[in-house]
Amino acid sequence: MEIGHWLPTASSLAAVASFLFAAGAAFATEQAQQRQQGRAVNQAAKHEARSTRQDCRAENQNSNAQCRQDNRNTKQEGRQDKRDIKD
Repeated sequence: MEIGHWLPTASSLAAVASFLFAAGAAFATEQAQQRQQGRAVNQAAKHEARSTRQDCRAENQNSNAQCRQDNRNTKQEGRQDKRDIKD
């Protein structure tokens, strides 16, 4: 067999491999960005929930149980926002 016969096949395989690598890297980068945005939203929700609960306690307008429920609701909204980013 001649070596020249395999050169077009090898170069085609190299081109396909580089394309697949680039496509996979682009997908991984997009996934990483979504994960990072999700974390940022989640952290913001935690901080907001903490502030809400502290304000609730300071104003003493609700029972402690109601303050806890408000805190849970705020966190749950943040989790849903995070899910929306990933979808």
